[in-house]
Amino acid sequence: MPDFLFATPALPLDEAGKYVAGAYIVFLVLIVVYVAIMASKLGRMEKELRELAGFAEQAQDSHGVGAGVAAPGREAEEAATDV
Repeated sequence: MPDFLFATPALPLDEAGKYVAGAYIVFLVLIVVYVAIMASKLGRMEKELRELAGFAEQAQDSHGVGAGVAAPGREAEEAATDV
């Protein structure tokens, strides 16, 4: 009896192909949705980090802290890569 169970497919191959294709399509859609969600989160985080860097630079400029020292943020990164 166990040989008989392994010899026959669960579904006839002509019907199973539709289900396999459907499973691949669902999997692909889930991956695309996941990547889109992660991209939107990344964009939101980048925007918030730019705003925070701007607030930090404004606070540093208004308090006169670190006169003559490169401010943290894009300017400091650019100065470090220029050297």
